[in-house]
Amino acid sequence: MVLSFALYASLVALGNLTDYDANFFFVTHVLTMDTIFPGSRSLWRAVAAPGIHHAAYGLIIVTEIAVAILCWIGGLRMFRRVKQPLAFNQAKAMAILGLTLGFLLWFTGFMAIGGEWFLMWQSEVANGQQAAFRLVVIILMLLVYLAQPDEEKRV
Repeated sequence: MVLSFALYASLVALGNLTDYDANFFFVTHVLTMDTIFPGSRSLWRAVAAPGIHHAAYGLIIVTEIAVAILCWIGGLRMFRRVKQPLAFNQAKAMAILGLTLGFLLWFTGFMAIGGEWFLMWQSEVANGQQAAFRLVVIILMLLVYLAQPDEEKRV
């Protein structure tokens, strides 16, 4: 499961790197708040500086890459120790770190900051909250599963 998520995060990062403009425009709309309800009193939160848009998008991409790398390392370590319960439990650390970083990106970054601070939920054009929510649920399910200690089975 962790390796599957590592693949997903890798594909997301690759897509953002190879088709930079596609999601950069999404980030720009969120930060400029140009697609939220007209006349909103919260427009003072908008960020119009393109340099900040690029920096925010760069941070998103770097975080996606870090999530992918940590999940690949953690998943491969767990795979190599799958028949050794104690070593398998210890190998979970990198995967847990990667998934936690993913939670911070998609919940804190997209749902809290993007969704609530920049009112992404009001936009029909630039609203990534449903996608972020799906990822947060998957990540939380993986974290709960990984948090369970694996024990040696006695016959």
